[in-house]
Amino acid sequence: MKKLNIMIVSALLLAGCNNFDDDININPNKPGQASGTQLIANAMLSLPGLSSSPQGEFMSQYLSETQYVNASLYPQSSTSFYGWYQGPLMNLETVLNAEQLSSLEGPVANQLAVAKILKSYYIWNLTDRWGDIPYTEALKGLANFTPAYDTQEFIYTDLFKVLDEAAAQIVAGNISNDIIYEGDMVKWAKLANTIQMLMALRLSEVNPALGREKFTEAMQAGVLESNDDNLVFRHLEDANNQNYWYGQVNVQEREWWAISSTLMDKMKSVSDPRLKIYANPNRTDGEYTGLVFGETEDIDTEKYALLGDAIHAQDAPVQLVTYAQVLFAQAEAAKLGWIAGDDTSAEEHYNLAIEASMEQWGADTSGLEEFMMQPGIAYNPAAAIEQIATQRWVHLFMHGYEGWAEYRRTGYPDNMVAPGGAEVPNRQIYIETEQFNNTENYNEAVQRQFGGSESLYGNVWWDVN
Repeated sequence: MKKLNIMIVSALLLAGCNNFDDDININPNKPGQASGTQLIANAMLSLPGLSSSPQGEFMSQYLSETQYVNASLYPQSSTSFYGWYQGPLMNLETVLNAEQLSSLEGPVANQLAVAKILKSYYIWNLTDRWGDIPYTEALKGLANFTPAYDTQEFIYTDLFKVLDEAAAQIVAGNISNDIIYEGDMVKWAKLANTIQMLMALRLSEVNPALGREKFTEAMQAGVLESNDDNLVFRHLEDANNQNYWYGQVNVQEREWWAISSTLMDKMKSVSDPRLKIYANPNRTDGEYTGLVFGETEDIDTEKYALLGDAIHAQDAPVQLVTYAQVLFAQAEAAKLGWIAGDDTSAEEHYNLAIEASMEQWGADTSGLEEFMMQPGIAYNPAAAIEQIATQRWVHLFMHGYEGWAEYRRTGYPDNMVAPGGAEVPNRQIYIETEQFNNTENYNEAVQRQFGGSESLYGNVWWDVN
């Protein structure tokens, strides 16, 4: 049934969803022609774009460019967030402001709850990438083309409230056209709480008291309990709904990306079984060889490990919020003293997180016990935060923007490089159009955050280290 729903929604509502760059495609259909759950489903179709982006992979240094080495040198260029507002967020806002939704598609309260959860998830991703963004005045259509930018601190505080409201309003009864959880509202409630948990951990440096409060509240309310609860977008073996990377590698025959030395050094040295999923061995000697991130000369595609077949399969899923992330978060929270158990609990959750990651990625776990006993992998109380953060980063492969956010917060992994002297950026630059079309609000936001001059290296609110 899920495959059928996806194919129907893809055929009716999507115009070329195999391109998930930042300027995502916009549905040409008028929102008023679709029902509430159809609009929600259409918003879901943009979820892979939060992950399936070469730019995100460069920010987290998972992949290195084998040709046209440009973006990996971190040029001071802007990135547009318009597509997110004009596409999925506008669809969700239409649902939230609808005068009437059909109860034939499931309880109206549940339709609204799912719209709130998805909107919160998109907004969270956007504010972590750019910093302050339009929020309370955004998505007003003709009523306001020049929305003010809300502070990231306000956005986080408000999203906690919205997610609480969403989880609390869920009632018995599934909704239609749900291509993520097939209408299972128990899983949507778990997702709402899990997003709050991960957001709370993001506050570990800027406001640990609030972070601890929201983290424990979310955990007590109920979070993801297995990989079956993961927020996953499942592609099809169909050109209308195929994996972005399949379109790039298999259809357009672009072997433009190799596994970076940054990632390879963390995996190959411990014989990480996920490596055979993440990468193909090189075509020169059959070894797993990483390419230095930002390398501009020695970029022969035959010498380096390219993306694994499973990663660019046509129907490869996109994992967005996962059980392993929950376990890594709980491990870190125990080490920080946010939850009970100290190192005993931290070690238990850390070990379970790695196991869940292996299972999610389909790695061979026959040697898992030996893997876990290796120096550097085996839990060490003195290096626990580094180990947790590094293994979380390894787990988040191909979810580059999320891996990048965790790197900015923790400083791990510790082997990121600075190509040409350019360090890993702290944020993305607002699209230049805002300077001309929304001048007053743009200038106010840039002055407030960065003293009037923005760059890749201004810190977002929670990035205080």
